[in-house]
Amino acid sequence: MCHDCSPSSGQAASRRSFTRFLAAGAGLTVLAACTPQAPSAVPPSSASPAPSPSASPVAESATAAPATEVAAPAPPVPTPSPSAALPRQFSLTDPASPWLIVNKHRPVVPAEFVPADLVRPAVAMTASGEAALLNRTTAAAAEAMFAAAALEGVSMVLASGYRSYNTQVATYNGYVAARGQADADTASARPGYSEHQTGWAFDIADGNGVCGFQPCFADQPSAVWAKANGHRFGFVVRYPWMFHPITGYYYEPWHLRYIGVEAATDMAARGIFTLEEYFGVEAAPAYP
Repeated sequence: MCHDCSPSSGQAASRRSFTRFLAAGAGLTVLAACTPQAPSAVPPSSASPAPSPSASPVAESATAAPATEVAAPAPPVPTPSPSAALPRQFSLTDPASPWLIVNKHRPVVPAEFVPADLVRPAVAMTASGEAALLNRTTAAAAEAMFAAAALEGVSMVLASGYRSYNTQVATYNGYVAARGQADADTASARPGYSEHQTGWAFDIADGNGVCGFQPCFADQPSAVWAKANGHRFGFVVRYPWMFHPITGYYYEPWHLRYIGVEAATDMAARGIFTLEEYFGVEAAPAYP
Protein backbone atom coordinates (compact mmCIF):
# COMPACT_ATOMS: atom_id res chain seq x y z
CA MET A 1 0.00 0.00 0.00
CA CYS A 2 1.21 3.45 -0.88
CA HIS A 3 1.56 5.76 2.08
CA ASP A 4 2.33 8.76 -0.10
CA CYS A 5 -1.10 9.78 -1.43
CA SER A 6 -0.12 13.16 -2.80
CA PRO A 7 -0.13 12.67 -6.56
CA SER A 8 1.61 14.87 -8.96
CA SER A 9 -0.45 17.21 -11.20
CA GLY A 10 -0.06 14.87 -14.16
CA GLN A 11 -1.17 11.95 -12.15
CA ALA A 12 -4.15 13.92 -10.82
CA ALA A 13 -5.32 14.76 -14.35
CA SER A 14 -5.01 11.19 -15.43
CA ARG A 15 -6.98 10.01 -12.45
CA ARG A 16 -9.76 12.54 -13.15
CA SER A 17 -10.07 11.38 -16.76
CA PHE A 18 -10.16 7.78 -15.65
CA THR A 19 -12.83 8.60 -13.07
CA ARG A 20 -14.99 10.30 -15.71
CA PHE A 21 -14.52 7.28 -17.95
CA LEU A 22 -15.70 4.96 -15.20
CA ALA A 23 -18.68 7.20 -14.43
CA ALA A 24 -19.65 7.25 -18.05
CA GLY A 25 -19.42 3.49 -18.23
CA ALA A 26 -21.59 3.09 -15.15
CA GLY A 27 -24.17 5.39 -16.70
CA LEU A 28 -24.31 3.30 -19.86
CA THR A 29 -24.78 0.20 -17.74
CA VAL A 30 -27.68 1.84 -15.87
CA LEU A 31 -29.21 3.10 -19.12
CA ALA A 32 -29.03 -0.34 -20.64
CA ALA A 33 -30.75 -1.84 -17.58
CA CYS A 34 -33.64 0.67 -17.81
CA THR A 35 -34.25 0.28 -21.57
CA PRO A 36 -37.09 -2.22 -22.39
CA GLN A 37 -36.28 -5.10 -24.63
CA ALA A 38 -37.50 -4.94 -28.22
CA PRO A 39 -40.76 -6.90 -28.70
CA SER A 40 -40.45 -10.35 -30.09
CA ALA A 41 -41.96 -11.19 -33.47
CA VAL A 42 -45.75 -10.61 -33.54
CA PRO A 43 -47.70 -13.77 -34.38
CA PRO A 44 -50.05 -13.77 -37.39
CA SER A 45 -53.49 -12.25 -36.83
CA SER A 46 -55.10 -15.68 -37.10
CA ALA A 47 -53.17 -16.96 -34.12
CA SER A 48 -55.04 -17.28 -30.85
CA PRO A 49 -53.87 -14.74 -28.28
CA ALA A 50 -52.49 -16.04 -25.03
CA PRO A 51 -55.00 -15.84 -22.21
CA SER A 52 -54.63 -12.78 -20.04
CA PRO A 53 -54.20 -13.45 -16.31
CA SER A 54 -56.71 -10.72 -15.56
CA ALA A 55 -59.33 -12.28 -17.86
CA SER A 56 -59.52 -15.52 -15.91
CA PRO A 57 -58.97 -15.36 -12.15
CA VAL A 58 -58.79 -19.14 -11.91
CA ALA A 59 -56.01 -20.87 -13.84
CA GLU A 60 -57.07 -23.80 -15.96
CA SER A 61 -55.63 -27.18 -15.10
CA ALA A 62 -55.46 -30.48 -16.83
CA THR A 63 -58.04 -31.88 -14.41
CA ALA A 64 -60.60 -29.03 -14.83
CA ALA A 65 -64.08 -30.28 -15.69
CA PRO A 66 -65.24 -29.44 -19.23
CA ALA A 67 -67.84 -26.67 -19.59
CA THR A 68 -71.43 -27.92 -19.49
CA GLU A 69 -73.58 -26.90 -22.46
CA VAL A 70 -76.89 -25.28 -21.49
CA ALA A 71 -79.76 -26.66 -23.54
CA ALA A 72 -82.08 -24.14 -25.19
CA PRO A 73 -85.49 -23.98 -23.50
CA ALA A 74 -88.23 -25.96 -25.21
CA PRO A 75 -90.86 -23.87 -27.03
CA PRO A 76 -94.04 -23.39 -25.01
CA VAL A 77 -96.81 -25.86 -25.71
CA PRO A 78 -99.94 -24.04 -26.90
CA THR A 79 -102.80 -24.21 -24.45
CA PRO A 80 -105.68 -26.04 -26.12
CA SER A 81 -108.92 -24.11 -26.38
CA PRO A 82 -111.83 -25.27 -24.22
CA SER A 83 -113.66 -26.37 -27.35
CA ALA A 84 -110.90 -28.93 -28.04
CA ALA A 85 -112.43 -31.14 -25.31
CA LEU A 86 -115.54 -31.79 -27.39
CA PRO A 87 -115.59 -35.08 -29.30
CA ARG A 88 -116.69 -33.41 -32.53
CA GLN A 89 -114.74 -30.55 -34.06
CA PHE A 90 -115.79 -28.07 -36.75
CA SER A 91 -114.07 -25.46 -38.87
CA LEU A 92 -113.64 -21.93 -37.51
CA THR A 93 -113.28 -20.45 -41.00
CA ASP A 94 -115.78 -22.27 -43.22
CA PRO A 95 -118.97 -20.12 -43.46
CA ALA A 96 -121.00 -23.32 -43.65
CA SER A 97 -119.67 -24.41 -40.22
CA PRO A 98 -121.64 -23.74 -37.01
CA TRP A 99 -118.31 -22.85 -35.33
CA LEU A 100 -117.41 -20.15 -37.85
CA ILE A 101 -115.83 -17.18 -36.06
CA VAL A 102 -116.64 -13.81 -37.60
CA ASN A 103 -115.32 -10.69 -35.91
CA LYS A 104 -113.35 -7.54 -36.70
CA HIS A 105 -110.23 -9.60 -37.38
CA ARG A 106 -111.97 -12.46 -39.17
CA PRO A 107 -114.15 -11.55 -42.15
CA VAL A 108 -116.52 -13.83 -43.99
CA VAL A 109 -114.67 -15.59 -46.83
CA PRO A 110 -115.68 -15.23 -49.60
CA ALA A 111 -116.79 -11.67 -48.85
CA GLU A 112 -120.11 -12.01 -50.67
CA PHE A 113 -120.93 -15.47 -49.31
CA VAL A 114 -124.61 -16.49 -49.47
CA PRO A 115 -125.83 -19.55 -47.50
CA ALA A 116 -127.10 -22.26 -49.83
CA ASP A 117 -129.95 -23.38 -47.53
CA LEU A 118 -131.79 -20.20 -46.48
CA VAL A 119 -135.34 -20.86 -45.26
CA ARG A 120 -138.06 -18.96 -43.45
CA PRO A 121 -138.53 -20.40 -39.94
CA ALA A 122 -142.03 -21.00 -38.62
CA VAL A 123 -141.83 -18.47 -35.77
CA ALA A 124 -143.44 -15.17 -34.86
CA MET A 125 -141.55 -12.35 -36.55
CA THR A 126 -141.53 -8.69 -37.41
CA ALA A 127 -138.84 -9.18 -40.06
CA SER A 128 -139.60 -9.33 -43.76
CA GLY A 129 -137.81 -10.07 -47.00
CA GLU A 130 -134.32 -11.56 -46.65
CA ALA A 131 -134.26 -10.59 -42.96
CA ALA A 132 -136.93 -13.28 -42.35
CA LEU A 133 -134.50 -16.03 -43.45
CA LEU A 134 -131.99 -18.21 -41.61
CA ASN A 135 -129.93 -21.19 -42.70
CA ARG A 136 -131.80 -24.46 -42.30
CA THR A 137 -130.00 -25.62 -39.13
CA THR A 138 -130.44 -22.30 -37.32
CA ALA A 139 -134.07 -22.07 -38.40
CA ALA A 140 -134.91 -25.49 -36.92
CA ALA A 141 -133.19 -24.61 -33.63
CA ALA A 142 -135.00 -21.25 -33.51
CA GLU A 143 -138.37 -22.95 -33.97
CA ALA A 144 -137.66 -25.29 -31.04
CA MET A 145 -136.47 -22.43 -28.82
CA PHE A 146 -139.39 -20.09 -29.60
CA ALA A 147 -141.85 -22.93 -28.92
CA ALA A 148 -140.21 -23.74 -25.55
CA ALA A 149 -140.28 -20.08 -24.55
CA ALA A 150 -143.97 -19.83 -25.46
CA LEU A 151 -144.75 -22.81 -23.24
CA GLU A 152 -143.28 -20.83 -20.35
CA GLY A 153 -145.33 -17.76 -21.21
CA VAL A 154 -142.51 -15.84 -22.96
CA SER A 155 -143.35 -14.22 -26.29
CA MET A 156 -140.24 -14.18 -28.50
CA VAL A 157 -140.14 -12.58 -31.94
CA LEU A 158 -137.61 -12.79 -34.79
CA ALA A 159 -136.65 -9.19 -35.54
CA SER A 160 -133.79 -9.61 -38.01
CA GLY A 161 -132.20 -12.67 -39.59
CA TYR A 162 -130.10 -13.05 -42.73
CA ARG A 163 -128.50 -9.92 -44.16
CA SER A 164 -126.70 -10.02 -47.49
CA TYR A 165 -123.39 -8.31 -48.19
CA ASN A 166 -125.14 -5.56 -50.19
CA THR A 167 -127.70 -4.99 -47.44
CA GLN A 168 -124.87 -4.71 -44.91
CA VAL A 169 -123.24 -2.04 -47.10
CA ALA A 170 -126.40 0.08 -46.83
CA THR A 171 -126.86 -0.67 -43.11
CA TYR A 172 -123.29 0.21 -42.18
CA ASN A 173 -123.19 3.35 -44.33
CA GLY A 174 -126.37 4.52 -42.62
CA TYR A 175 -124.67 4.24 -39.23
CA VAL A 176 -121.61 6.06 -40.49
CA ALA A 177 -123.71 8.90 -41.92
CA ALA A 178 -125.62 9.29 -38.66
CA ARG A 179 -122.87 8.73 -36.09
CA GLY A 180 -119.47 8.84 -37.78
CA GLN A 181 -117.30 5.84 -38.58
CA ALA A 182 -115.65 5.46 -35.16
CA ASP A 183 -119.01 5.21 -33.39
CA ALA A 184 -120.56 3.16 -36.20
CA ASP A 185 -117.85 0.51 -35.76
CA THR A 186 -119.04 -0.11 -32.18
CA ALA A 187 -122.62 -0.79 -33.27
CA SER A 188 -122.61 -2.14 -36.84
CA ALA A 189 -120.31 -4.53 -38.65
CA ARG A 190 -118.55 -3.43 -41.79
CA PRO A 191 -119.66 -5.21 -44.96
CA GLY A 192 -118.18 -8.71 -45.03
CA TYR A 193 -117.75 -8.81 -41.25
CA SER A 194 -121.33 -9.46 -40.15
CA GLU A 195 -122.57 -12.69 -38.59
CA HIS A 196 -125.99 -11.97 -40.09
CA GLN A 197 -124.52 -12.72 -43.53
CA THR A 198 -123.74 -16.31 -42.49
CA GLY A 199 -127.29 -17.34 -41.58
CA TRP A 200 -126.04 -18.52 -38.16
CA ALA A 201 -127.24 -15.43 -36.24
CA PHE A 202 -130.39 -13.40 -35.71
CA ASP A 203 -131.88 -10.70 -33.50
CA ILE A 204 -134.90 -11.21 -31.29
CA ALA A 205 -137.48 -8.85 -29.87
CA ASP A 206 -140.09 -9.16 -27.14
CA GLY A 207 -143.67 -9.80 -28.11
CA ASN A 208 -144.76 -6.54 -26.49
CA GLY A 209 -142.38 -4.53 -28.69
CA VAL A 210 -140.72 -2.77 -25.76
CA CYS A 211 -137.06 -1.69 -25.89
CA GLY A 212 -136.31 -3.17 -29.29
CA PHE A 213 -132.56 -2.89 -30.06
CA GLN A 214 -132.01 -0.79 -26.93
CA PRO A 215 -129.99 -1.54 -23.78
CA CYS A 216 -133.20 -1.83 -21.74
CA PHE A 217 -134.10 -4.90 -23.80
CA ALA A 218 -131.82 -6.88 -21.47
CA ASP A 219 -134.59 -6.73 -18.84
CA GLN A 220 -137.39 -7.88 -21.13
CA PRO A 221 -138.78 -11.41 -20.68
CA SER A 222 -137.54 -12.77 -24.03
CA ALA A 223 -133.98 -11.51 -23.43
CA VAL A 224 -133.88 -12.89 -19.88
CA TRP A 225 -135.24 -16.24 -21.02
CA ALA A 226 -132.91 -16.53 -24.03
CA LYS A 227 -129.85 -15.74 -21.93
CA ALA A 228 -130.77 -18.42 -19.38
CA ASN A 229 -132.02 -21.11 -21.76
CA GLY A 230 -130.59 -20.47 -25.21
CA HIS A 231 -127.77 -23.00 -24.77
CA ARG A 232 -130.34 -25.81 -24.56
CA PHE A 233 -131.06 -25.15 -28.24
CA GLY A 234 -127.54 -24.31 -29.35
CA PHE A 235 -127.58 -20.51 -28.94
CA VAL A 236 -125.39 -18.02 -27.09
CA VAL A 237 -125.66 -14.27 -26.62
CA ARG A 238 -122.88 -13.36 -29.00
CA TYR A 239 -122.02 -9.92 -27.56
CA PRO A 240 -122.35 -10.20 -23.77
CA TRP A 241 -122.22 -7.47 -21.15
CA MET A 242 -118.78 -5.89 -20.55
CA PHE A 243 -116.92 -8.09 -23.05
CA HIS A 244 -116.54 -5.51 -25.82
CA PRO A 245 -112.72 -5.48 -25.39
CA ILE A 246 -112.87 -9.04 -26.73
CA THR A 247 -115.84 -9.03 -29.11
CA GLY A 248 -115.53 -5.47 -30.39
CA TYR A 249 -119.19 -4.66 -29.69
CA TYR A 250 -121.12 -3.41 -26.71
CA TYR A 251 -123.79 -5.55 -25.07
CA GLU A 252 -126.45 -6.79 -27.49
CA PRO A 253 -128.85 -9.00 -25.54
CA TRP A 254 -130.93 -9.41 -28.70
CA HIS A 255 -128.19 -10.91 -30.90
CA LEU A 256 -128.18 -14.73 -30.71
CA ARG A 257 -125.71 -17.00 -32.44
CA TYR A 258 -126.10 -20.71 -33.14
CA ILE A 259 -123.02 -22.90 -32.41
CA GLY A 260 -124.76 -26.19 -31.60
CA VAL A 261 -126.19 -27.62 -28.39
CA GLU A 262 -123.00 -29.39 -27.37
CA ALA A 263 -120.74 -26.33 -27.62
CA ALA A 264 -123.29 -23.87 -26.22
CA THR A 265 -123.98 -26.11 -23.23
CA ASP A 266 -120.26 -26.60 -22.60
CA MET A 267 -119.70 -22.83 -22.68
CA ALA A 268 -122.48 -22.32 -20.14
CA ALA A 269 -121.12 -25.06 -17.87
CA ARG A 270 -117.62 -23.58 -17.97
CA GLY A 271 -118.79 -20.02 -17.46
CA ILE A 272 -117.22 -18.82 -20.72
CA PHE A 273 -119.07 -15.97 -22.40
CA THR A 274 -117.35 -15.23 -25.71
CA LEU A 275 -116.67 -17.36 -28.76
CA GLU A 276 -113.17 -15.92 -28.97
CA GLU A 277 -112.25 -17.35 -25.58
CA TYR A 278 -114.04 -20.65 -26.06
CA PHE A 279 -112.59 -21.40 -29.48
CA GLY A 280 -109.15 -20.00 -28.67
CA VAL A 281 -108.89 -17.12 -31.15
CA GLU A 282 -107.53 -13.66 -30.50
CA ALA A 283 -109.70 -10.83 -29.24
CA ALA A 284 -110.92 -8.39 -31.87
CA PRO A 285 -111.74 -5.07 -30.21
CA ALA A 286 -111.13 -3.07 -33.40
CA TYR A 287 -110.43 -3.51 -37.08
CA PRO A 288 -106.73 -3.96 -37.98
